[in-house]
Amino acid sequence: MSRSGNGPELWSYQEIARHIGVRPETVRSYRRHGILPDPDAVDPAGRPRWYPDTVREWSRRRPGSRKV
Repeated sequence: MSRSGNGPELWSYQEIARHIGVRPETVRSYRRHGILPDPDAVDPAGRPRWYPDTVREWSRRRPGSRKV
């Protein structure tokens, strides 16, 4: 999981995909189609990043998610 310096943990497409059980390409598609929330940050290389809590909240509400 990614960290930005000494700041809080931030997730990339790979960590989000792992969390929800899909491929990273699927998460990228979610973003292109406006399904994924806006990123919480963008790293110096321009890659979007999300706080784990943002992803967890979104994944609980997303269509097709498995409610446990």
